[in-house]
Amino acid sequence: MDPEKFQESFKGLEAEVRKVIVGHDDTIRKVLIAFFAGGHVLLEGVPGLGKTLLVKTLSHALGVSFKRIQFTPDLMPSDIVGTQVLAEINGRREFQFKQGPIFAHVVLADEINRATPKTQSAVLEAMEEKQVTVFGESHILESPFMVLATQNPIELEGTYPLPEAQLDRFFFKLLVMPATPAELREILKRTTGIETADMQEVLPEDGGKLINEMKQLLRQVLIAPPIEDYVVRLVHATQPQPQNSPNSPVRQYLRFGSSPRGAQSVILGAKGHALVDGRVHVSYEDVENVLYPALRHRIILNFQAEAENVTADQIMAEVIKQVRRN
Repeated sequence: MDPEKFQESFKGLEAEVRKVIVGHDDTIRKVLIAFFAGGHVLLEGVPGLGKTLLVKTLSHALGVSFKRIQFTPDLMPSDIVGTQVLAEINGRREFQFKQGPIFAHVVLADEINRATPKTQSAVLEAMEEKQVTVFGESHILESPFMVLATQNPIELEGTYPLPEAQLDRFFFKLLVMPATPAELREILKRTTGIETADMQEVLPEDGGKLINEMKQLLRQVLIAPPIEDYVVRLVHATQPQPQNSPNSPVRQYLRFGSSPRGAQSVILGAKGHALVDGRVHVSYEDVENVLYPALRHRIILNFQAEAENVTADQIMAEVIKQVRRN
């Protein structure tokens, strides 16, 4: 596959999704970049902003299977991954594995932080290993596989914070913002009349093959050593080390910095951003464009930051100021 074909298919997907979704252009682009980079996405925002509709629309445009899991406090892990059921086969009773809704190409984990930590962790193995284990038997998930999780801000009633280990499995964390007045008028126009959007599947019948080719091309994008070093220094600068100045925001407000997965997400995200722009090499601007969604959920704030309402994005802005380009 050549970069022009990638860009054409990618832009076509964006256009189809925008037939239904008003606004959120940057969110749509980054979700698609994460999909072709083989990652998972966490969408955070208050209810009613179109997070669930975005995921359903995306899976339809891609032409892949889609399942939705509504996370609630009484949801059990077996409700997600599946379980063994007793069935009668040829006059004999045998246990058969009944697949849960995690067995789909695109899985919507809706309001994931309304379930208990035990249930939240049920998707950990699926996200990392692309398989689930039930009663000691492993079951492989079909490729492509992507978890798109939505969560309400943790200040809302009845929410459980996601464990740090699970947050680290998400490629991007995207903040879904409320609609502007112009966008709200367009939403009302599309949803309160009799006309409905006529969406089409963008990828052909052999879309699975095309998706794999697009994913392989993304990883082939070149990144120069100075830019790779810039990513390393940015991620390393999020570590609250003793040699940092006591007045440094990183040392003052962070408990833990980003893991190596953060650097991987930054580089793969930057490669995807470059391809969408029609380039086969990564620029500094590509890196800085994906830095916030790739790292904001991987740097863990301390109590002082929460007390002073300091956000992860504010810390990242200071890190970018401190780390110079080569």
